[in-house]
Amino acid sequence: MKEEKDNKTIDAQPTAEVIEIPSRQGGAEAGAEAASQAAGTQAADSQKTAPQPESMLDKIKQQANEDDDTSVGVQTLRQILGGDILSAQMVRSQIWLLLLIVLFIVVGVAFRYQCQQDTITISQLEDKLVDAKYRALSASSKLTEQCRESRVLDALKANQNDELKISKQPPYIINVEHE
Repeated sequence: MKEEKDNKTIDAQPTAEVIEIPSRQGGAEAGAEAASQAAGTQAADSQKTAPQPESMLDKIKQQANEDDDTSVGVQTLRQILGGDILSAQMVRSQIWLLLLIVLFIVVGVAFRYQCQQDTITISQLEDKLVDAKYRALSASSKLTEQCRESRVLDALKANQNDELKISKQPPYIINVEHE
């Protein structure tokens, strides 16, 4: 009797079958055939067992979605060069990293621009400094030329100045003691 009860409980438990879901390469027709086979086996199973709230076909439809772009396996070079690597999910998951990289690029460009502007300003100021040095040198040489004794005497003779004359006596050195 006990064995009969065990057999009944075993028979009453639902059995699960493994359903193979075709890949995208098989196309929609192969997926439809697998889904219909799954529905047919489930219909037969549901007659044997208690009714289930959700059919296996509905579960498969929920799990496999045609719009799902999750990549399975390795990315090929064609996919990388084609831009598939920049899918919306990847961009969303790495948005802060991308923003940080963009910020570093902007800051780097701004610093380079500022450095170039400073270099241009420095070179302009150096040119002005060289010009100022040349002007000061030429003014100093003109002043030295005008202050020579022969030039002063020529200028006095040209003005016919009688008050200023060259001394005929040598200069005297006067020593003064400080108290």
